[in-house]
Amino acid sequence: MSGRLPAVSIRSIGAGGDGIGTLDDGRTVFVPRSAPGDVVTLTGLRLHKRFARARIAEIVTPSPDRVEAPCPHFVRDRCGGCQLMHLSVGAQVEVKRRIVGDALRRIGRLEVEDPPVEPSPSQLGYRSKVTFTVSRGAIGFHRLHEAGEIFEVERCLLMAPELVETHRRIRKHRHLLPKDVERVVLRLDATGDRHVIVRTTGGEGWSGVGALHRALEPGTVVWWHPAGGAARAMAGHPSPWPATVFEQVHPAVGRRVREVAVARLLAGAVPNELVWDLYAGIGETTAMLLEAACRVESVELDVRAVRLADERGPAGATRLAGDIADRLPQLSPPALIITNPPRVGMAEAVAAALARSGARRIVYLSCDAATLARDILRLGDHYRVASVEGFDQFPQTAHVECVALLERQ
Repeated sequence: MSGRLPAVSIRSIGAGGDGIGTLDDGRTVFVPRSAPGDVVTLTGLRLHKRFARARIAEIVTPSPDRVEAPCPHFVRDRCGGCQLMHLSVGAQVEVKRRIVGDALRRIGRLEVEDPPVEPSPSQLGYRSKVTFTVSRGAIGFHRLHEAGEIFEVERCLLMAPELVETHRRIRKHRHLLPKDVERVVLRLDATGDRHVIVRTTGGEGWSGVGALHRALEPGTVVWWHPAGGAARAMAGHPSPWPATVFEQVHPAVGRRVREVAVARLLAGAVPNELVWDLYAGIGETTAMLLEAACRVESVELDVRAVRLADERGPAGATRLAGDIADRLPQLSPPALIITNPPRVGMAEAVAAALARSGARRIVYLSCDAATLARDILRLGDHYRVASVEGFDQFPQTAHVECVALLERQ
């Protein structure tokens, strides 16, 4: 359905970052790039059974929370990477409070207010990892709600300043990338070293890797990640950091979240208590727990991450690599649990094991409020939610990091 439609008032922002209004027929309509308080006319209406989607044709009355987006790609190219760049910092925080609160009430069936969300100290230039898609000669991002459309990115304003020159040189020397390149990932590790990971759709050789490495800044490590294979360093440091392991893309807020999570977990704890650190990554939380005189048993799926945790230390933890559900029966009964699963949340079997664990306190770190709420519900009546706190770890986007404290009933 096309053409301009009657004006709609936008009342809130949904979990995906789209504004929410109501059509004359009562259906909820999702409108990207709209703001709470906007009155807009719509175009490109697509009707579904219970809801609709549309785009802004004209902003009749702008919301007082609207700001001019600093990135030219946001408007000109309808970049899909940032959903909230048209909102003020305060409005973005309020949107995220509502997203978390709504998920806890609607999915978790909890009677709670919208939780506090701590603002980020930096709104731009915070991402230590940026993934670019390569398609038809362009190195860029997807257009909003147009997954097949890639536009060339001149500069991503969320990217850490240390990666800007690397990005410029990759664009300049794109002819040296493999013909079957699919993605180029730029990463800045915790030590400040730069990494370029080139992902390809096949496993054929790459003759241009040496020339590309010479074209980049000194010290940059170039990786090749063929389809179905493991990433391996092709040029750069002789003992490179494993570029595929998970690290938070906003290191400053990531550290703050871990500090708060450990503080909530250990309030009132006594020395030498056993803590499970699940989805332990490269061992940053484990290190904090060991420094607090805890005994720690950790589990992480990524073998490379476990090796890196062993190398970095400190020593003293029992670190297991493998599927969390498979490894849990091998752990000793815990006093406390901290769990930090990926966006998809915990497997149902893991949630069931935690419910049976007997731990008096669980702290759950989550980058997705919906799966956090679902997993809290799966814990059943064994645990009550003592507190939930949000952190704006992903400014300009609709994502929010949460720390939930659960206490045994």
